[in-house]
Amino acid sequence: MAKMLKLRLGVADDPTTLQPTLNDCLSTMLQQAELLMADVIGGLVRGATPAGPQSIAAFQLTSVKVAIASLDHARPAACATYSAELARLVYEGGGKDQVQTEVLRYEDLQLFGDAELDQSIEVARAQQEVSLAVDDVLPTLDALVSTLMGWRTIQPGLNPLRPEVFVRALQVTLAAHVPDTRARETMITPAAGLLGAQLRRLYRELADWLLSSGIEPAVPLGGRLQQGSATGAPAAGTMAKTLLTLDRLRKLLAGDFDPPPGKPEFLHTVPASMSLLQELKQVDALVKRLEERPKPAAPAEPAAAHEPPPGARLGRQLGGEVLRLMFDTLGQDDRLLPAFRKQLRAFEPGVARLAQQDSRFFSDRTHPARLLLDRITQRSLAFQSESDDGWRRFMGTVEDAVKWVAGSKVLDADTFGELLDHLQRTWSDQDSGLRQRREEAARALLHAEQRNLLAQKLAQDFEALCHGLDVAPFVLDFLRGSWAQVVAETQLSCTDGSDDPFGYRALVDDLIWSVQKSTAQRGRARRLKQMVPALLARLGEGLQRIDYPPELSQRFFDSLATLHEAALEEGSEAAVARDAAAALEAEPPLEQAVEPEPWLAEDEAQESGWIESQLGDLDELLADLGEPGSGAEPLGAAAELRTGAWAELMVQGQWTRVQLTWASPHGTLFMFTALAGTAHSMSRRTLDRLRSQGLLRVVAGRNVVDDAFDQVAQAALKNSLDRKA
Repeated sequence: MAKMLKLRLGVADDPTTLQPTLNDCLSTMLQQAELLMADVIGGLVRGATPAGPQSIAAFQLTSVKVAIASLDHARPAACATYSAELARLVYEGGGKDQVQTEVLRYEDLQLFGDAELDQSIEVARAQQEVSLAVDDVLPTLDALVSTLMGWRTIQPGLNPLRPEVFVRALQVTLAAHVPDTRARETMITPAAGLLGAQLRRLYRELADWLLSSGIEPAVPLGGRLQQGSATGAPAAGTMAKTLLTLDRLRKLLAGDFDPPPGKPEFLHTVPASMSLLQELKQVDALVKRLEERPKPAAPAEPAAAHEPPPGARLGRQLGGEVLRLMFDTLGQDDRLLPAFRKQLRAFEPGVARLAQQDSRFFSDRTHPARLLLDRITQRSLAFQSESDDGWRRFMGTVEDAVKWVAGSKVLDADTFGELLDHLQRTWSDQDSGLRQRREEAARALLHAEQRNLLAQKLAQDFEALCHGLDVAPFVLDFLRGSWAQVVAETQLSCTDGSDDPFGYRALVDDLIWSVQKSTAQRGRARRLKQMVPALLARLGEGLQRIDYPPELSQRFFDSLATLHEAALEEGSEAAVARDAAAALEAEPPLEQAVEPEPWLAEDEAQESGWIESQLGDLDELLADLGEPGSGAEPLGAAAELRTGAWAELMVQGQWTRVQLTWASPHGTLFMFTALAGTAHSMSRRTLDRLRSQGLLRVVAGRNVVDDAFDQVAQAALKNSLDRKA
């Protein structure tokens, strides 16, 4: 197979031929799909033989032998299934029905039944086998495919040929052709091992072909390969040989380890509202008053009754492991500054006290204690260094909160909620000016999006009016672009319900008639002389309403005047054609006909921090571009930024920490805000351009605390694999 593959990939071809494209790369690999699956089935058949060097003991069970024999009998159909599924995953990304084998989400465990849990472990074991086999050749292929996709830095998660895709196709194929669940579970890991061995050859030969064709590999992000967020891998290793498994973690989230009802609650009182407190330092006095309150007498119980049942003890042990791993992960997250990580770790004892009595902390993302950790952690991402303005003030609020939690003897969900409310009120007061500027910028952008969407519809209407008429292209571009913006703006600003309050839409008919290059009609010259002055005045008036750049306005009017003057020359059709051609040559198209870039007026651009005016020459920016920091996380082209995500944006040669604070309803405009309150807005096209060129790099695409809990799920999955091995 290796020799055939080399001939197909063209390793021996002339290296001076045209370089392959991404589609060439993908189609070449997909041509090997059926041969790949055939080799896997052949290996399974050899493993089912009673004796021999490749015999597998687990395959000697009758049910497994029958399943393998049936799969071998249906080999052509199975190979076709694998090829079709692999093509779908490569080109479509797997669709919404794809099982999340690449990233196991902590919160999803509550939704898993036994079958889904077993499937996750089954696919994870297969993924582990393939990853071990291709580990030494995959980085080179990732770098080369990233280049073919247009990335400057390596994006392993975006590689359409990543191992997870082949494993998923294998799992779907076996599920379709091996209905016996237990037999399939026995076969999946050896099949993955066979797949990994063949895939390693394919990866190596594909990389050799791309290199020999002159493809330059992309550079590592931050000097090393990024695998996911890479924030909690070291901490995950500390979970080896512990009690935590996926099944037990799922039961913990479901509350199966909670003590039976009827036990006395942890707290005897509900704390007074913290809204009455002016400073966090007053909380200690509140706690003291609460402790001095008389407590209701508890009924006498035997000493043995205070011992929690075995299930509750196991639940507490598992809860302790979850908390330890979560805080270990946060403590090693380079995206968080060291001083903040130290304070965050100080929350652990208080959170542990709460979690022992309230298991909702593990299962409910809206639990006040979870929200408290999440809010302060997300806010800390606004700071790149401890010398940033506002850092000391922020750390002061965090330190006060830590002191309160550590010194309080009254801890429950309500008290954490009151503390969170106090912090948010404090931050809201600090951010009042920033919030006002952000809201004003968002209103300007929202208005701009509404105008641009309406202008697109009007542009189609104007183009339809010109269909079949001899209209100069630059006039058609003007109607589809600038004038569509004028008409849209007047319609949006009109409050009396009129769709043409200033008659600008009706003016389109006059403009089209005045520039047609057809044979002059009787009285055409006389009518032109009468209408042109008023027409030009109305056009200028409309352009001023949207602050259209004067230099572009003058260029348009000069070109329009050339056409009108030619039309007024009686009996000179040659002059009309000559001068019209001269006008077209002097005036380049003002607008792009396909998917026009959203246009903003000057005041809208200034108010929202429109970044197009700050970009300048991308080549110069790339020349000055330094290596991304180790905390940066690459974002896939297919992934969507969510409001609240933190990123680093290259602005005037400096990396600036910004947060995505607003996205337009139709996803055409985005606004990032820096800690200082400066806004940086951009279109979808510019956002994609900055991301692909490495000028916008995501620091945290989702909440850091959620990432830490996902590391818990990954550790439980690893432990489940180890126990099944």
